[in-house]
Amino acid sequence: MKNVNHSFVFLAHWPSAGSFGLNTDILATNLINLTVVVGVLIFFGKGVLKDLLDNRKQRILSTIRNSEELRRGTIEQLEKARIRLQKVELEADEYRMNGYSEIEREKANLINATSISLEQLEKSKNETLYFEKQRAMNQVRQRVFQQAVQGALGTLNSCLNTELHFRTIRANIGILGAMEWKR
Repeated sequence: MKNVNHSFVFLAHWPSAGSFGLNTDILATNLINLTVVVGVLIFFGKGVLKDLLDNRKQRILSTIRNSEELRRGTIEQLEKARIRLQKVELEADEYRMNGYSEIEREKANLINATSISLEQLEKSKNETLYFEKQRAMNQVRQRVFQQAVQGALGTLNSCLNTELHFRTIRANIGILGAMEWKR
């Protein structure tokens, strides 16, 4: 192993006057290698890189165009939706106004029908009161008449004797007979 290390050290101190040797300076070696690699990449990769960038540019441009078309389509749809919304709002206002008018009309009809019903009920109540008053008056008359007849019969029965009773009956029969004969 000592020989191997020694040979590398020997190669490192080899004189550089016109001969080929191994450079052990890592920073200088990497810089040269990087420059060579970058130069080769630029020379051979320029076309590939340009194609990749052109493809990417075309995709970005087509995406932008598609986005613009979608934006225009969306704006058109939005305008159509706004127009439709205005139309629907106008129809809603019209229905609302018609509804209010119909409600007011129905309210007036209901009030009229109710007032007519109340008038009929009032008339019916007054007629019922009148008939009930007439019936009550007739019942009172009948009772007064019955009491008067009973009182008169009681007075007649107590005051009349049989002979006077028979004379009164004969006189009444005679009056009734004369009335019937005239007819």
